[in-house]
Amino acid sequence: MAVANEVQQFDAVVIGGGPGGYAAALYGAAAGLNMAIVERDKVGGTCLHRGCVPAKEFLETAHVRRTVEHAGEFGITSNAVSVDFAVSQARKNEIVDRLYKGLSGLIKGRKITVFEGTGRLDADLKVSVIDGSDAGVVAQGKDVVIAVGSVPRTLPGFDVDGTIVVTSDEFLDLASLPATAAVIGGGAIGCEFASMLCDMGTKVTVLEFLPTILTGCDAEVVNVVGRAFKKRGIDVRAGVTVTGHAPKKGGTTISVEGGDDVKVDMVVMSVGRRPRSEGLLGDATGVEINDRGFVVADRSQRTANPHVYAVGDVVADTPQLAHVGFAEAIVAIKTILGEPVVPVDYDRVPWAIYSNPEVAFCGLTEAKAKEKGYDVVVKKDPFGGNSRAQIIGDTEGVVKIIAEKRADGTAGQILGVHMAGPWVTEQLGAGYFAVNWEATAEEAAALIQPHPSLSETFGETLLALAGRGLHVG
Repeated sequence: MAVANEVQQFDAVVIGGGPGGYAAALYGAAAGLNMAIVERDKVGGTCLHRGCVPAKEFLETAHVRRTVEHAGEFGITSNAVSVDFAVSQARKNEIVDRLYKGLSGLIKGRKITVFEGTGRLDADLKVSVIDGSDAGVVAQGKDVVIAVGSVPRTLPGFDVDGTIVVTSDEFLDLASLPATAAVIGGGAIGCEFASMLCDMGTKVTVLEFLPTILTGCDAEVVNVVGRAFKKRGIDVRAGVTVTGHAPKKGGTTISVEGGDDVKVDMVVMSVGRRPRSEGLLGDATGVEINDRGFVVADRSQRTANPHVYAVGDVVADTPQLAHVGFAEAIVAIKTILGEPVVPVDYDRVPWAIYSNPEVAFCGLTEAKAKEKGYDVVVKKDPFGGNSRAQIIGDTEGVVKIIAEKRADGTAGQILGVHMAGPWVTEQLGAGYFAVNWEATAEEAAALIQPHPSLSETFGETLLALAGRGLHVG
């Protein structure tokens, strides 16, 4: 048992045990550092307990329901399909619990000390545990890694009550699904929720302030998702402003500026996440927090204090992705160790959106490449002609690859790979390597894709980009 007011010494102390935090601790411990984590809830953080993992379990439940609904196309007779969401919740909890126990065992096995409570960074690299079962403990490191993560944002006038208005946190604990729902926000998380709800039988409306859903994705990919959503009855309203709502027992009516009101049983808020940085810093820490609450760090993840690092969602102007937190954690620990470091290239990180259809991409969109001054060559290939896609009965989607145009008009270095369609989140690996290793179209096209496979569409697109496609012009 830790002793209150006792200062315990470590090589590095990590504030926050989410993906960025536990990755820093595990990587540091693997290198022989004496590591400590201060975690206010459970190691694994939002991603494991209230985000990535639980959401994907529900999306898989939706996928299974969708598969059973279409079983007749394969000659398999099934009865009427219904969803017992409580069973899916129980399965989700079992998965999360197994992963949590596995992570906890790994942390224990590497002799990482875990303090339970909220950590505050004070002067002299001291981290004070200000509440929880280890309240009063002070952990001092030669270095400190800040990894406090983020929490869901909401809009003014939409107080989260866990019943009518929910964020991802509350939604992932529901025992039953609403008959109708509005998802406010059409980004990656919003589209995942909209897709999952629709596939489980809920009538869904998406309300997005920006001119299009999935802002930041390539236009071709957005079009594929938009058509698929429309075909399935998801009402997408982009370029609208939500001004408030009038809740009553069993539902609410959302007011939309210049448009029709939307009456639904539930509102799912998906308007982004904000850093959990309130109360993070004491006096004289030397760490800078910007006006939006994010910690400012350089390419080595070092803050204005040379012995304090920041990783994950709390870092300013970086993608809020769990795997980015992993990568940043490695960069921070390597910097602490004095080892050579390859900083995270945020323009080239992999993105995965688990909606139906799935979306995956890496590198520049066509529009962004042109904005940066590149002349480009673009090739795209739909999944419709892919034999494996036809076998599994899921042909909606496209692969699009952008390359720099050489002086002779041929395709040179690959700048971006963008996919929408079946299981593309599992197919992006080769595209990620192509972009990050700065491969040319010819080099990447030389890779052999298995037949029949969904990944052949990527290979076919590369061959066409290199100038001699087999099935693609």
